[in-house]
Amino acid sequence: SEKHLPMRLKPSTVHQPRGQSPALRAPAVKSRVTQRRRRHLQRLLLKDLLLLLLLLFITSALLLATYQGQLWGSQRRPGGRVNKYLSIAESMEATDIRNSALNYGIVVDCGSSGSRVFVYYWPPHNGNPHTLLDIRQMRDGDRKPVVKKIKPGISTLANTPTQASDYLEPLLSFAAAHVPMGKHKETPLYILCTAGMRLLPDSQQAAILEDLVNDVPLEFDFLFSRSHAEVISGKQEGVYAWIGINFVLGRFDHPDEEDATVEVTTGSENQPPISRRRTVGIMDMGGASLQIAYEVPSAITFSSTQEEEAGKSVLAEFNLGCDVEQTQHVYRVYVTTFLGFGGNMARQRYEDQLVNSTLARNRYVAAETGLREDKPHLDPCLPVEMSDVIVRDNHTLHLRGQGDWSRCREAVRPFLGLHNGTISPQGVYQAPINFSNSEFYGFSEFYYCMEDVLRMGGQYSSQKYSQAAKDYCSTKWSTLKQRLDNQLFSQQADLSRLRYQCFKSAWVYEVVHSGFRFPFDYPSLKTAQLVFDKEIQWTLGAILFKTRFLPLRDLQQETLRQNHPSWLRPSFVYNHHLFSLCLLVVVLAILLYILRLRRIHQRELRQAEALDLLWTEEGEALLP
Repeated sequence: SEKHLPMRLKPSTVHQPRGQSPALRAPAVKSRVTQRRRRHLQRLLLKDLLLLLLLLFITSALLLATYQGQLWGSQRRPGGRVNKYLSIAESMEATDIRNSALNYGIVVDCGSSGSRVFVYYWPPHNGNPHTLLDIRQMRDGDRKPVVKKIKPGISTLANTPTQASDYLEPLLSFAAAHVPMGKHKETPLYILCTAGMRLLPDSQQAAILEDLVNDVPLEFDFLFSRSHAEVISGKQEGVYAWIGINFVLGRFDHPDEEDATVEVTTGSENQPPISRRRTVGIMDMGGASLQIAYEVPSAITFSSTQEEEAGKSVLAEFNLGCDVEQTQHVYRVYVTTFLGFGGNMARQRYEDQLVNSTLARNRYVAAETGLREDKPHLDPCLPVEMSDVIVRDNHTLHLRGQGDWSRCREAVRPFLGLHNGTISPQGVYQAPINFSNSEFYGFSEFYYCMEDVLRMGGQYSSQKYSQAAKDYCSTKWSTLKQRLDNQLFSQQADLSRLRYQCFKSAWVYEVVHSGFRFPFDYPSLKTAQLVFDKEIQWTLGAILFKTRFLPLRDLQQETLRQNHPSWLRPSFVYNHHLFSLCLLVVVLAILLYILRLRRIHQRELRQAEALDLLWTEEGEALLP
């Protein structure tokens, strides 16, 4: 058998201890090799186990980070520009009424000419006590805002107050049809009355509100109490409008990376100043009135008791946050309304003065200026060669346009009431404005006056605006009408706009720079009709203010969940995309681990079979 030994196993390959037969030495060598391979396999298994544990730890950390982000504001609306615009895009989509987590609220605006109902919704509060509810206007299946209007105004029921609930029934039925039935009992309803009702005596106001409080709950299951129906003041309406605009612009969210900030002192002397995002002021000029509202960051020192009383009547300090102990959302806002300062009323006052002064001058000098068409009164506030007629108390005054914008400004300035050194229209107290660190938006007539004809709405420049207004006023009336026929103006422009554009452009300019004393080089005034393609109503600010304490309920529930943690609660896996990804990674890791074990096991079996065959052949060869 020795002649076959070199072909099977070289003698130098196997160490043969002295005094032991080859047949007995083979099992011992095989045992040592098997032990070494078993230890190697154990090391591989331990390494794979450590890798798997590390993967599970990373997955758990990611899920925990998701959970903590859900607790402390991962849903913060404007945490970045992308989040802000995503939120805007979402608010333009149809409201998902199948989502049982959504909450709803209803506001009825009872105005002077009619009443409108607005339906709002919001998701659950994100649990961060420093953020507000994310309230949005509800949209139907066609992506249209859920709004309905009826005429006339509720103030027409002054003599029949028992019909008030019947009057609002179409609006409330409309809202009830859009809010899911199961949500009615927890949906707050607010009926807020404005200008028309303010003109009624207190007794008639009370009678109308009493009918609403008594009868509305009989027909509808909304969350509605006596405090939910009221006549709000002009000051409240202005504050609500200011809240709505700043909320949509994201100015109540205070990210750390924001550059445009202001230092704010709150009403409490014990609280240190805080730095937060700068809010915007608003100016709104309608046909009859003018309103301005802006934040006053610093505490005001009054020079006299009289000034202090006047100041407090136009200042409002409030906390939009759910925690009255926190000052992050305490705002001090100056707001006032000037009746008769709207574009149409200002023109009417100007015309009244023209009639009175012209008639008085004619009597004094025995002239007939303006009384005959061939002897018109020359009006600097009408376009060149335009003719107009004013009728007052059986007196007719014929006008002829001069188109002199500078003289028109001088003619309208006295109607601001800037006398006795006052710095505000009609001598009303005006809180100081920090023009070096502020921002304003102008709505309604501010926008129409700059955009409809001059086509320069948006960023305001006093130099460009004044030059464009001068050019317009000095243009012949026939040329302006031809431009209108050629559609060179906006679609909203009509003959009435063209006729009084010269006057209104001068009036707006004087209100901004002479009335409110804006510097001519002020860079932060924008005129707009919409904000993010949406018309912002004061009702949005109203429901934000009215529901400011609702997050307390969610915060209390979150506190209970933290005290009694459950890894299965929905908030832990709220970000289902990240959770699904982590779960997929874990499953793939387990599958790869199982496949690796199978390959190792199969390789060991093949090696063991080969080794058994080798030792068997060796044993056979060594046997005599």
